[in-house]
Amino acid sequence: MTRRYDLVIFDFDGTLADSLTWFRKELPDVVDKHGLPPLSDEKAESLRGLSPKAIMEELQIPAWKLPFIAADVRARAAENVEKIHLFDGITDTLKLLHAQGVDLAVVSSNGEVAVKEVLGEELTALFGQFACGAALFGKAGIFRKVVKKAGSTPARTLCVGDEVRDIEAAKEAGCAAAAVDWGFATRDILAEHQPDHLLNSCNQLITCLQNESLPARA
Repeated sequence: MTRRYDLVIFDFDGTLADSLTWFRKELPDVVDKHGLPPLSDEKAESLRGLSPKAIMEELQIPAWKLPFIAADVRARAAENVEKIHLFDGITDTLKLLHAQGVDLAVVSSNGEVAVKEVLGEELTALFGQFACGAALFGKAGIFRKVVKKAGSTPARTLCVGDEVRDIEAAKEAGCAAAAVDWGFATRDILAEHQPDHLLNSCNQLITCLQNESLPARA
């Protein structure tokens, strides 16, 4: 069966790897270090149902602080890779996609060292490109560069992520957007931003690559 997409670009945190479980324990220290308002567990959970802009407003984060917070989180992740694990089913899914001849790439705000260490040597070898350390809101331009380098086209590219900003970046780059509901953002907020595919399992991700269309709200 002919594939719908030749290139799949993955986000890392919340998509391939369960970084949220680890980050919840780091969050109080991050909040304190960067002078943000105290954050209860209940409030932290409620952020999952908000858009990126609303999250920044809720946490009172000025735009100029974002690069510093992101760099801090990247450094923490690099020091704690043993506490970050791939989601169940990801390993087999990546191997299957590679075996089917699909080009794989990672575009992440996390650091390349941490990403590759969590993936491990065998899975790292399956990816043709790693574009790591991306700005939190700068993925669209990177998507375009990855597509061009892979010799593909936006129409033949599927971008897979777990946040609203991943959907928005894919659309801006002209690529198809697949949102997974096992990461940071809730299924409701993801559906509200109308990804091409809204996934609740790795099996559905495999289905995305076939000619048959998978409804966004499946």
